[in-house]
Amino acid sequence: MKISGAQIIIETLIEQGCDTVFGYPGGSVLNIYDELYKKRDRIHHILTAHEQGAAHAADGYARVSGKVGVVIATSGPGATNLVTGIANAYLDSTPMVAITGNVDSTLLGKDSFQEVDTTGITMPITKHNYIV
Repeated sequence: MKISGAQIIIETLIEQGCDTVFGYPGGSVLNIYDELYKKRDRIHHILTAHEQGAAHAADGYARVSGKVGVVIATSGPGATNLVTGIANAYLDSTPMVAITGNVDSTLLGKDSFQEVDTTGITMPITKHNYIV
């Protein structure tokens, strides 16, 4: 049985006990949002007006609930809009997972539309950072 990366992300979040995700959809994460919609009975999405608000909401959710805060944003400016919220969570040791889109791997390093070195930007404010 073949499953997509988006399916793996959502199933893993559910498996790990995540019941709430904050975010703002955009082109490079629409497949993740499709899977979120399919699993809406098991995982709740809270749409924010801006990615920065989503990051702060995930941080606040983690602080209040004792669960991991999860935020999703698209590539480029969507990802960079998360930085302040990620830094705030990191500095206060609040558990947060930030999932961002990116350009296709064949386009990395070629100044593609909405390509940003999200890993490099967030490395000083995260415990772990992965490109998948």
